[in-house]
Amino acid sequence: MVYNTPGLQASRTTFTTQDEIHTWLRDQAAALSRSVGIKAAVLSIGASQQGQPLKALVLTRGTGTDPAALQATGRPTVLLIGQQHGDEPAGSEALLVIARELAQGLLQPLLERINVVIVPRANPDGADRGDPLTAGGQDLNRDHLLLDTPEAQALARLTRDYRPTVVLDAHEYTVLGPYLQKFNAVEKFDALLQYSTTVNLPEFLTKADEEWYRRPLLAALKGQGLSSEWYHTTSADMADRKISMGGPEPVTIRNVEGLKNSVSLAVETRGAGIGRLHIQRRVHTHVTAITSVLGSTAQRASELGQLRPYLEKEVSAQACKGQSIVEAANTPAQYDLQMLDPVTGGDKTVTVDWESALALRTLKSRVRPCGYWLSESSKTAIERLRLHGIQVFRVLEQSALLGDIYRETSRAGSAQQAMQGSLAGSQPLIKTEVTLVRGVIDAPAGSYYVPLNQPLANLAIAALEPDTQSSFFANHLINELASAARVMSEPSLKTEELP
Repeated sequence: MVYNTPGLQASRTTFTTQDEIHTWLRDQAAALSRSVGIKAAVLSIGASQQGQPLKALVLTRGTGTDPAALQATGRPTVLLIGQQHGDEPAGSEALLVIARELAQGLLQPLLERINVVIVPRANPDGADRGDPLTAGGQDLNRDHLLLDTPEAQALARLTRDYRPTVVLDAHEYTVLGPYLQKFNAVEKFDALLQYSTTVNLPEFLTKADEEWYRRPLLAALKGQGLSSEWYHTTSADMADRKISMGGPEPVTIRNVEGLKNSVSLAVETRGAGIGRLHIQRRVHTHVTAITSVLGSTAQRASELGQLRPYLEKEVSAQACKGQSIVEAANTPAQYDLQMLDPVTGGDKTVTVDWESALALRTLKSRVRPCGYWLSESSKTAIERLRLHGIQVFRVLEQSALLGDIYRETSRAGSAQQAMQGSLAGSQPLIKTEVTLVRGVIDAPAGSYYVPLNQPLANLAIAALEPDTQSSFFANHLINELASAARVMSEPSLKTEELP
């Protein structure tokens, strides 16, 4: 296969520029809009740290391209995101191909069954430099809980408003890196695949991830002669020979969108750090994978229409009941990983210590509260929760609530910096241990209540339990431990919902 986006022309030494992406998207929107009954529009969803516009293409068969119009179609919406890491260009180029095929090619019939939103390049500043990080030095794909960066905020607003049923995040993975030094081997697979693997996910969502999406995706790649494996990484520590298969931290868009009850997938092609080498094969791998996901969504459109309401009802009904997991870790195992001999290029089997995210070990769990109380000073945290679409209420009259108050038992400043956003390099993560003390919470007028009888309850838990490295408290979005508490019985409050 030979693809012909601006950045894939044989004479090019650079990939498609941001201006070329915007022109391409406008051209596809114009072409699609000439088809009867089909709507397309290019949306401005925000700006990068250096002020570059972030654009999304919306494609639908309906009355309009705004969120309400897409919801009114009754069809599932698929959100496709590329190049969160600036040195991973194949996903961005592949999404331009997909946009053209949906607008005026073989994929257009899928719009009878699904809506599609495409963000080809989420990190244009990094792409300009060939750098994985944003202009401010943040890893964008680890900022989807805290939302410190404008790029992550733009994607959060998009998912909050359009409520995609399926999210696919297109990446590339490092071929050499520490693998050569640790294992005397080179990474082999055309694609590494993963779905949401964080805690508190509804069981049926994980089942849909695996049975409705990953298995057909494996078959599609195999049908094109492309190899695949579970997504995995290893640390830069040469003494650490573990391979981590995914991870439970609720910080990547893959895991955060799972906590928003979406089918959420990451596809990583074999390409970070190797420039244009094998670029057509890498793009073809992404095109094959994305086409499979779009096709699976169209095939399962009816079931997906029932899945989301079921999941939202199930999550909402768990408030004040049972346990919720606060912190977990991958499960150690042994695994025969297929790699390549760096001299001969032949297959090489390496038995590795494999940390699996498919079966997570619970490190810390607690009785699930009815909700969380937050102090009036927690305005930044409230803004971020609302960016996610989490329902928040303002307390209108002084009240007393029965709850669990966090009492710190130990604290350490971690050497790991709060990398995700504007605090990068300035303040260390707060590593705290707490105990819960049952008592009466004074809830003055102007403070806030976040109920857990809502669809995004599991995301609120990930943000607000303070003693994890990804929490709002650990990353200084909540400044004092006393500014949050767990409400343990249904409160009688006079409140107003924040708009």
